[in-house]
Amino acid sequence: MASGEMIVKGGFIIDPTRKIDGDVGDVAIKDGKIVDKVGSSAKVIDAKGKVVMAGAVDVHSHVAGPKVNAGRLMRPEDKFISGFCRSGMAQKNGYRMESGFSIPSVFKTGYDYARMGYTFVMEAAMPPLLAPHTHEEIHDTPIIDEGALPVFANNWFVMDYLRKGEVENTAAYIAWLLKATKGYGVKLVNPGGTAAWAWGLNCLSLNDPVPYFEITPAEIIKGLIEANEFLGLPHSIHLHQNNLGNPGNYPDTIAALKIAEGFKARNKFGRESVMHSTHLQFHSYGGEGWKDFCSKAKEVMDYVNKQKNITIDLGCVTLDETTTMTADGPFEHHLHGLNHLKWTNVDVEMETAAGVVPYIYDKNVTPNAVQWATGLELALYAKDMNRCFITTDHPNAGPFTRYPRVIKWLMSKKAREETIATMKNSDRMIGLTNIHTMDRELTLFEIAQMTRSGPAKCLGLGNVYGGLAPGMNGDVSVFNLNYKDLPKDAEKIETALQRAACFIKGGEVIVKDGEVVSHGHKKTVWVKVAMPENPQVTRDVSQAFTQGTYTVDIRNYPVREYLAPHQSVIDVNVEA
Repeated sequence: MASGEMIVKGGFIIDPTRKIDGDVGDVAIKDGKIVDKVGSSAKVIDAKGKVVMAGAVDVHSHVAGPKVNAGRLMRPEDKFISGFCRSGMAQKNGYRMESGFSIPSVFKTGYDYARMGYTFVMEAAMPPLLAPHTHEEIHDTPIIDEGALPVFANNWFVMDYLRKGEVENTAAYIAWLLKATKGYGVKLVNPGGTAAWAWGLNCLSLNDPVPYFEITPAEIIKGLIEANEFLGLPHSIHLHQNNLGNPGNYPDTIAALKIAEGFKARNKFGRESVMHSTHLQFHSYGGEGWKDFCSKAKEVMDYVNKQKNITIDLGCVTLDETTTMTADGPFEHHLHGLNHLKWTNVDVEMETAAGVVPYIYDKNVTPNAVQWATGLELALYAKDMNRCFITTDHPNAGPFTRYPRVIKWLMSKKAREETIATMKNSDRMIGLTNIHTMDRELTLFEIAQMTRSGPAKCLGLGNVYGGLAPGMNGDVSVFNLNYKDLPKDAEKIETALQRAACFIKGGEVIVKDGEVVSHGHKKTVWVKVAMPENPQVTRDVSQAFTQGTYTVDIRNYPVREYLAPHQSVIDVNVEA
């Protein structure tokens, strides 16, 4: 955090947290925090004629950990996508080489997020056993603050406790694991299905029993909502639903969302949701097969719009060559069977599994074009942009560096139509989607809700990230856009958002004229839960390590303090 005073002067301020939409004004920063005013000697950042927003927050991305590294190892060609090298040397001493496109190095990850004015990213799926590796990569990623969500929905302890209806034991185990892994919240990936993958099976519906454990995905989801709210964690459960990517999966999606009905958030962090449904594009399909594969974004959003306790992110397809990776192990094997490209699978004992498969989203392949339209439709049907967030499920639907392109498509019907016009099967795609008939164009205020105030509040971090109110972090993005005269050429919007004119983090200038000029200071954010001792869970965990269920010693399981030296610990106290 930088000391001293700074003022971002004369810009068009967009701050949904204070309902400011393009007013000309100043943003004052002192000792790394937003303040009401500063002295006359403060450093001045001239933002006249430019848009000023808070630093952006990415609610769901895969940027660190073993599956990301597996992707880097299996795809050296990722540096040469589109016929030219996407690697580059930094121009100043002290900066690291940048490499990779869909799975960039940790250094390029930090630099690229900063160039786009992002201040925080959530690593969305951390295998607990391999949390030390995940934190090593987080530690090495420059600039951006990060957190990580351990996966729970296929964990043997969790399934056993929930099968017996032991919600409090489940909560106690979650509390122990968050501390051991320095994790932030409760992630569910293909509940029960990844555990079934150990037997070569899957759980495609909510009522398919998990082999051996005799529990269903619906019971896992409901039980983890109950445990999450028992603890009062900052973030709701973070759900990757069953039956991802398959034609006709939208009824399963709505059925899973309905599990949240009747639950009310129990926390002190300002979130209202009890379920965050992630990369919803992959779960919003109709049809009985690939020939009639179609968008059901309207049907899904008709339900989401009525439910105030659900948030979503989009998972927009960017029409790129990319690298899919997920703890949904059976899906990755299924994808490999479709495209016959490289595939790797990793099983993490007692906890999860993951797969990695390259993929090309070809605009001339009708199902890919339908996927592109579906992700955009979800946003264009949304009524509350503070509950709908921009993601690409990086890198699964495309790299995070395409966020400005997604924003361009959402803000400009002309840009969408120009993309449709380049598709060989555009008439067929139009018949399977609604995108061609949708005239809505999102505003920059709505984009700020989707990338700043909304995800910050969803994560329970709305008091420090996502806004420009006094007391919040001094994280400010300045873009070469005149809000009162936005360019008719949507390409200029994409260009401006790709590289910030200035990005300030913690009161320090990190990016100037689109180039990184400082590494600044970063934090790792995690949750520590204080709750009464649970002898049963303590005994169960100890036995798993001492009797050989785990192959590691319990002393080697937790994340060491040195891996997260600059920590921001959120304390949660649970009453006895």
